[in-house]
Amino acid sequence: MAHPSQLGFQDAASPVMEELVHFHDHALMIVFLISTLVLYIIVTTVSTKLTNKFLLDSQEIEIVWTILPALVLILIALPSLRILYLMDEVNDPHLTIKALGHQWYWSYEYTDYHDLSFDAYMIPTQDLAPGQFRLLEADHRVVIPTESPIRILVSAEDVLHSWTIPSIGVKVDAVPGRLNQTAFITSHPGVFYGQCSEICGANHSFMPAVIESISLPLFEEWCLTMLQEQ
Repeated sequence: MAHPSQLGFQDAASPVMEELVHFHDHALMIVFLISTLVLYIIVTTVSTKLTNKFLLDSQEIEIVWTILPALVLILIALPSLRILYLMDEVNDPHLTIKALGHQWYWSYEYTDYHDLSFDAYMIPTQDLAPGQFRLLEADHRVVIPTESPIRILVSAEDVLHSWTIPSIGVKVDAVPGRLNQTAFITSHPGVFYGQCSEICGANHSFMPAVIESISLPLFEEWCLTMLQEQ
């Protein structure tokens, strides 16, 4: 869960998000080193009176400042491509959920079960229970089993939306007439919050997505309860 004055990412709740956080730290360290080197060169150039007539006309320097940036780009590109392909893999999911964006709420359908679907609306501020988060709580949570591959199918009924859960590392555009998919695994139980990340209209910031990750036996009990209610 994000908190005031937070500078970094939320705590990772999935293996993919852990990889994204590590890649962010890797790339940021390279940026710091480059920035320090450039700042040192600027300060040295401005402050020193020493000059070298061969400094600005040297093939060796040109070779270095051509090859070195190429190596830096490779160091950034290779782990980036690895994570990109990891996020694109959808192998043998244990559960498939369809998320349909509306103005301004989400509809969910558990496609592996018969007639297990519901709408998730944001809980108004005056109806929040103690300990609940304003603008982030929904009246129905997406309940999933922990440490199980989950496939999410995302689309929209009216305008563009974006189904996003930052702590899991999931962000999928919901496009009318198009079905996008991604997969994720929650590494531990918990409640994870997200919002629509597309500017979809007046109530854009009022359509939260809430995932609750629980153990498999509890998930089976929840499914039975939901099916009986419907």
